[in-house]
Amino acid sequence: MSIHLVIIDALNLIRRVHSAQPDPNDIERTISTTTRTLQRIINESEPTHIIAVFDHHLQDRGWRADLLPTYKEGRKPMPEPLQQGLDRIQQAWWELGIDSLLSEGDEADDLVATLACKVASHNEKVTIISTDKGYCQLLSPTLQIRDYFQHRWLDEPFIQNEFGVKPSQLADYWGLTGISSSQVPGVAGIGPKAAKEILTQFTDIEQAYASDELAPKYRKKLDEHIEMARICKRISTLKTDIELGFNLQDIRFNKE
Repeated sequence: MSIHLVIIDALNLIRRVHSAQPDPNDIERTISTTTRTLQRIINESEPTHIIAVFDHHLQDRGWRADLLPTYKEGRKPMPEPLQQGLDRIQQAWWELGIDSLLSEGDEADDLVATLACKVASHNEKVTIISTDKGYCQLLSPTLQIRDYFQHRWLDEPFIQNEFGVKPSQLADYWGLTGISSSQVPGVAGIGPKAAKEILTQFTDIEQAYASDELAPKYRKKLDEHIEMARICKRISTLKTDIELGFNLQDIRFNKE
């Protein structure tokens, strides 16, 4: 029997649904809306296995903030009514047949990446439900990312059109440009156009830095900021080697 694992980036979905509600204190409406959304996702994707991965709301900013203290600094906390309603949301999803994985020390993104890559490496189909383009670095013939809200696949043509690089170069791209929403600075003076130009000519940051053919206008910037570029690339790279503590059988989807 072929496997289709669907992984829900839980807070990515919940926050978007909640922010669209007319009354932010009406958690019951958020629960019912997310539940209907998940039912549609299930109907469309027909998973054999499914799980929702949550960041722990009390978690600090993790190993990335140890590398770069500005990482996600000052990001708005989860609204209190939503935080108080998470247990009820997870219970409603459980009744749909969707178990929840809560991170303890690792960011949810890294848990999603680890599980997705582990299953996809066995040539089984994996779909990540998220608007987060960071997952696109994981794209493979058996691993896809669905932006449910925009009704689109975040696939290789999308990445080429959006960033002008290959999915495998995205961490290098963000190492150069930074990620403003996460307070990741990248290399001062290198924006999307320059990063695209560099990564069209070279495979990655290290090849560009080592090459005599790097344009002088970029050489000076990389010479001055290569360590920051390396740090930002590392921060942008999803971990895929976390010990998960469960197997696929534990998250098999029961339609009944």
